[in-house]
Amino acid sequence: MDQKKFSIGIEFGSTRIKAVVLDEQNQIVSGGDYVWENEYVDGFWSYSLEKAKEGLVVCFKKLREDFHRKTGEKLLSAGAIGISGMMHGYLVLDEKDNLISPFRTWRNTITPVASEKLSEAFAFHVPQRWSISHIYQAILDKREETKRICFATTLAGYFHYLLTKEKVIGVGEASGMFPIDPETGDYDKKMVETFAKLSDGSLSHKITDILPRPLKAGENAGYLTKEGAALLDPSGEFGGNIPLVPPEGDMQTGMVATNSCRKGTGNASFGTSSNTTIVTDKKIGIHPELDVIVTPTGYPAILIHVNNCTTEINHWVSLFKEVIALGNGNIPTGELYEKLFFKALESEDDAGGLLSFNYFSGEAISGINEGRPLIVRTPNSALTLANFMKMHLFSLLCTLKIGIDILEKEEGVTIDKVVGHGGFFKTKEVGQRMLSAALNCPIVVNAAAGEGGPYGMALLASYYLNKEEGEDLEDYLDSKIFAKVDSNEVSCNEKERNGFLSFYAKYLDALALEKKATEVIKVK
Repeated sequence: MDQKKFSIGIEFGSTRIKAVVLDEQNQIVSGGDYVWENEYVDGFWSYSLEKAKEGLVVCFKKLREDFHRKTGEKLLSAGAIGISGMMHGYLVLDEKDNLISPFRTWRNTITPVASEKLSEAFAFHVPQRWSISHIYQAILDKREETKRICFATTLAGYFHYLLTKEKVIGVGEASGMFPIDPETGDYDKKMVETFAKLSDGSLSHKITDILPRPLKAGENAGYLTKEGAALLDPSGEFGGNIPLVPPEGDMQTGMVATNSCRKGTGNASFGTSSNTTIVTDKKIGIHPELDVIVTPTGYPAILIHVNNCTTEINHWVSLFKEVIALGNGNIPTGELYEKLFFKALESEDDAGGLLSFNYFSGEAISGINEGRPLIVRTPNSALTLANFMKMHLFSLLCTLKIGIDILEKEEGVTIDKVVGHGGFFKTKEVGQRMLSAALNCPIVVNAAAGEGGPYGMALLASYYLNKEEGEDLEDYLDSKIFAKVDSNEVSCNEKERNGFLSFYAKYLDALALEKKATEVIKVK
């Protein structure tokens, strides 16, 4: 096996650090993972970077062990490597590469003033999650670290830097740090000038010197250093002068994994957070519910990002496992999810009058600054397991639906079809039927998208390795990757659609309850 023709994708996801190896036919050879959770510390959602390094080592070791089991060979090298991770957040280093503030993730909704002021000054929606909102909020708060910021990046950009010493980033990931001009593939020049006036000397470096340099898919982003190889594999067996590709965000790797990078395509990703991305160059107005980002090749796209998705339902599944264990029973977690998802199909159309909010953290789209998971029912509602499960599945779609309504009704963007990926779609057709009811369009799931982020990142590494001269990413994915991929398309029926709309109407009416809960129930 010629390992120089293999590509490796590694993703720092919200619940797992994952890695896959693709062979020269772009088939997954092996995988590895490391389970972790974000922490709520001193009022902020964060991850320990030391735990992230530990997780990378464990994940990569599992990847190599799995490779050896399946091939009989040791994984000693690769043709290209790519790093992906959760977009956005606040990760800033000083001149000696020391972290000068706790890493803050996309989950934090703590920059409302900065977001509002930047959006007004740029005439462009700048979400609270974006790195520039965090930086500007630090300036507005007169925090001492602002003068010491020499490098701001994302989780993917940080680990790419540790492996290569290159301060670069994929253009799609960059578009979640600071607005990108699709014409140039660089940070928007006018907005850079506007920010310089707003920051007024509060930073010791220009913002373009602080932010990583954007690169498009297919470009070289540096090489694995000796120190980087030692971080990946402390045993010293893996290494060499291996090229790395531009590190990308999880939304961009989702586009790649679902072949949704071309104009007119769309994808939906469901995990700890959820997002739906529609690739279009249509100019839209400023809406706090809609982000404008770019694809890995720099083409504009509209993103609806929802902070809260499967966390709440995951906790309930864990509780059900405890109940089962009380009777000395045991159902494997994957099988339990499948049984519970199928059970939801037996429910009443609108979940029998049950209602819930899956807000584990704040949710900018619905104007909720903190999370309070909430379940509400009337005395005559039917508390059955089927209704309970449909309630949770419908609930995690409602915030997304708020953004979709604005996109379609106010901006006139139509959605013909969406490709889904993530654990929400693992149970055959259930997640597809639910999402189809919310979006009112067919939902497609490709067999190749099962590994999501790391698979998409490995495909970007494969594109760098194998593209023909002048071949763009979209054509490469169409002809070399997805031409023979099996897919399953599902649409809801009218009854399912009406059931969701009934639930959704009650959800919107009851949002005031969730807001009130944040006021009266305090988190210590």
